[in-house]
Amino acid sequence: MKLFVGLGNPGAKYSHNRHNIGFMALDRIADDHGFSPWKSKFQGQLSEGRLGHEKVMLLKPATFMNLSGQSVGEAMRFFKLDSTDITVFHDEIDLAPAKTKCKSGGGHAGHNGLRSIHQHIGPHYDRVRLGVGHPGHKDKVPSYVLNDFAKAEQNWLDDVLRGVSDGAPFLAEDDSAKFLNAVALRVAPARSSTTQPKPKPQTQGQTQAEPSPEAEDTRSPMQKLLDRFN
Repeated sequence: MKLFVGLGNPGAKYSHNRHNIGFMALDRIADDHGFSPWKSKFQGQLSEGRLGHEKVMLLKPATFMNLSGQSVGEAMRFFKLDSTDITVFHDEIDLAPAKTKCKSGGGHAGHNGLRSIHQHIGPHYDRVRLGVGHPGHKDKVPSYVLNDFAKAEQNWLDDVLRGVSDGAPFLAEDDSAKFLNAVALRVAPARSSTTQPKPKPQTQGQTQAEPSPEAEDTRSPMQKLLDRFN
C-alpha cells in the first residue's frame, strides 16, 4: 500500500492558491482513476483506490499547511506504513512553473508543510516537487504562494496536473523516471518531425562522391559512330 499526500490549505478561500497545487494534483488523480469519494479521516480528507497493481490512499490534510505532519503521521501509524511508503506532492518555488521533479529524503528547504511532516515522521519519504516559480524576492514569497494562479498560468497548470495523473501508476510502482516522462509528454508533447531522413552512415574508409553534372560530349557525329563499334 502507498500513501499519496497532497499539501495545501483547506477551504474555498485557498483552493486555487499556488500553495494548494498538492491538493489539486490529488483531486486530478482521484477523478481520473475512479477513486472513492472523499471522507473525513486522520484530520484530513481521505480517498482510496488502485493505481496499476498497487492500492493507494490519497490524503489531503485539513490541519492547515503548518500542521500537515499531524495528519500524515496519524495515517501512517493507522495503516502501519513506513515513511518510505509515503509520497508528498507540494508546491516548489525553487522550480520554474510547469517544472516537476522527484526527490527522496533530504531537507525541507523551509517549506512549512514539509517541516511539519519532518517533525512527525522524519525526512525519509518521497516528494513530488511541483514548480510554481519564484516572485523574485524572499519577502514576497508568503503572499505569492497564497495567491491564486493567474489566468495566463492555467494552460501549463492543467498540463502538469494531467501529466501527474497520467504518471501516477508509475509513481505507485516506484518508477519516478516513467512518472516524470508522463508529465513531460503533457507539458511538452513530442511533435512529428518534418526533417528529411539522414543518409545511411558510411562504413570506415568509404567516401561518398559528390554528384556532378554530366560532362559535355564534344565528339563529332562521325566519332560517336566509330566509338560505338570499337
